[in-house]
Amino acid sequence: NDFQPVGQLTCCTHAAAWMLPSGELVGGHEDVGRHVALDKLLGRRSQEGESWQQGAVLVSSRASYEMVQKSAMCGVEILFAVSAATTLAVEVAERCNLTLVGYCKPGRATVYTHPQRLSN
Repeated sequence: NDFQPVGQLTCCTHAAAWMLPSGELVGGHEDVGRHVALDKLLGRRSQEGESWQQGAVLVSSRASYEMVQKSAMCGVEILFAVSAATTLAVEVAERCNLTLVGYCKPGRATVYTHPQRLSN
C-alpha cells in the first residue's frame, strides 16, 4: 500500500513492486493499468541496472501471459500476483522457466510453475 497513494484514496489503481528475499517491498509503482504499473517497475529497474536475481515481482492484479512474458524477458525469476493467473500465463511461465504464484494472500498461495525456487 505504500506504493499506491492514489490507490489508497480511490481504490482504482494497480501496483507492481520489487520484493526482496526478506519480504520487504521496494521500488513500487502504481497506475490505473496493471500492465503499465508493471512496465514502470521493469523499466525503472532496468534503467538503473538493478539485478533481477535476488527477489521477485509482486503485482496487485491477476497475471496475464503478457506480464509473464515481459518479466521473463527482463530476467525476473519469480512473479507473485494477488489474484489468478490465466491459463496462457501459466503455459508461458513454464516455457520461460519463471516461477509463477497466484492468489497470494496471508496464509495461502497457488504455485503454478517451478516451485523449486521457493522455500517455506
